[in-house]
Amino acid sequence: MDRQAALEKLNRRIIACRLCPRLREYCQKVATEKRRQYRDWTYWGKPVPGFGDLAAQLIILGLAPGAHGSNRTGRMFTGDRSGDFLYQALYEAGFASQPIARHRQDGLSLRNCYITASVRCAPPDNKPTPQELRNCHPYLERELALLKNMRVILALGRVAFDTCLVWASARAPMPPRARFHFRHGANYVLHGGLPRLFASYHPSQQNTQTGRLTMPMFERVLREIREFLSEPTAE
Repeated sequence: MDRQAALEKLNRRIIACRLCPRLREYCQKVATEKRRQYRDWTYWGKPVPGFGDLAAQLIILGLAPGAHGSNRTGRMFTGDRSGDFLYQALYEAGFASQPIARHRQDGLSLRNCYITASVRCAPPDNKPTPQELRNCHPYLERELALLKNMRVILALGRVAFDTCLVWASARAPMPPRARFHFRHGANYVLHGGLPRLFASYHPSQQNTQTGRLTMPMFERVLREIREFLSEPTAE
């Protein structure tokens, strides 16, 4: 089976997943009740698969789908303020074909970039439980195994950062966890030929509206990633 077929098979399994009853119930409840401005939408209301370029060197890892964003549209970071911020920045950095993400058929494509999440269902209050994170982790492991060209993982937020470290520690000897401090703009070399880990605050509406994360701050991280990717790989 080629990688594209394998990814499509994995995505079908993700969409059909029912391992976390609390999350499935919440996603369906949101999809039924809706927000007033989306009352004419048929919500996706299911786990959301990853999205992007299978040959990507840059993998962006978020927390989880937004209740009225990805849970509504069925595509990562699509249809809410977080996505507005993220795709504008990715477009300016050359990783996205357009700065706007509204729905799955809006023509958006990613270039050398793939977006996924630690949890594939929208959690209440954006807080998945440790068990829900563990339930979803095997999907991320299989997904990353198919992304053969990845050289960078950009973790959006502390949960995504910790998820990356869990993934990496299962694949290569790692320094003590205390050496990895989550802070915006940090980046770490991982052992065993694993990708470079970059960290950013999550582009949540709370972070961007309060100024904790500004567009220049995020653009600086993407610029550093582009510079890293422009360097030749070791033979």
